This record gives sequence, structure tokens and C-alpha cells, in this order.
Amino acid sequence: MQPNNPFTWASGWKSPIYCDNRVTLSHPTIRTYIRQQLTQVIQEKFGAVGCIAGVATAGIPQGALVAQELGLPFIYVRSKPKDHGTGSLIEGDILTGKRVVVIEDLISTGKSSLQAVNALRDAGYDVAGLAAIFTYGFDIAEENFKKANCPYITLSNYTALISYAEEHQYILPADVEMLKLWRKDPAVWGQ
Repeated sequence: MQPNNPFTWASGWKSPIYCDNRVTLSHPTIRTYIRQQLTQVIQEKFGAVGCIAGVATAGIPQGALVAQELGLPFIYVRSKPKDHGTGSLIEGDILTGKRVVVIEDLISTGKSSLQAVNALRDAGYDVAGLAAIFTYGFDIAEENFKKANCPYITLSNYTALISYAEEHQYILPADVEMLKLWRKDPAVWGQ
């Protein structure tokens, strides 16, 4: 947490806190747990699927792990087409018509996740939905996923993160109020 030196997101928003799910890949026990939990929620929420798609870049390793666990093909979606070679936006064998679940590491506004969903739909995939490790739980994300008619599920969320951090004294009680204020309107926080 860095309220005096906030993180800047790609959107330009300033944040006193940063959730870096990439770190989990360095820890086999945590990585395995996340893979198992994503696999379970995909099976429970989306049923049978024919392919797993990761969102570049942080959704790629998690997606590959889940695809391996489920014994399914894996593809990934770039944020923009390659500017060389094949110019691909979707990497892997194109399996159009397959029912696919998209894997993302976290959801803030949902913009990059839904760009991947739309790219897959445009390529002929049947997108069953999206599974992610974490969501900040912003209303804008909920609205964006609803407009896109894309169900999603996450393993954890901002409220759980803050509660855990406070309970284990990673943050002070005074920090909790500031983090709640940030969560209410991150677009204007820190300006």
C-alpha cells in the first residue's frame, strides 16, 4: 500500500493499493490452489467447455494451467494484433465454434477483459463467460459485463482483500477508511 506515492493504472486512475496476481505464479502451493479453484468454479458455473482462452498477459499463465488441469486446448488473446508475422490477435489453433471460458487475473473496469471476449466472439467462438482471480468490484465493471452479456465469476474481491489485510494487520484501521473512500470513486481519488 502506497497512499503517498500511489500506483498509476493504465486507465490513468491513481490507486493507493495494487493487487499483483503475477506474484502468485512464483509460489507452487498458491499457484496450484488458484488453478484448482478456477477449474472448480468454471465447471460449476459454466459446465462443459471446449477451450480455455487467456487474456494477455496475466491471464495467459493462469489460463494455460487451467487448460492443462481440464485437458482442454488453450489459446490467448492479445491486446492488439501483432504488428509482424501473422498479425494475429488470437494465438493458438483457431477452434471456431468451440465453447470457451476466458481467464483473466483481475477485473477493474472490465475493459481489457471484454475486448478479449469480443475478439473471440468476432472469431466465431461461443464465449460461455469469464473467470478471474480478483475483482475490485466497481459498478462500471458490473455494467460493462452486463451490457456485453458476459457472465463472470471471481475467486476473491476487494472487500475480502481489505478485510483480510486489516485482520492480519497488513494495514492499520485508519487505512481502511482511506481505502473505502478510494473504492467509492477511484477516478477522482488522489487528484
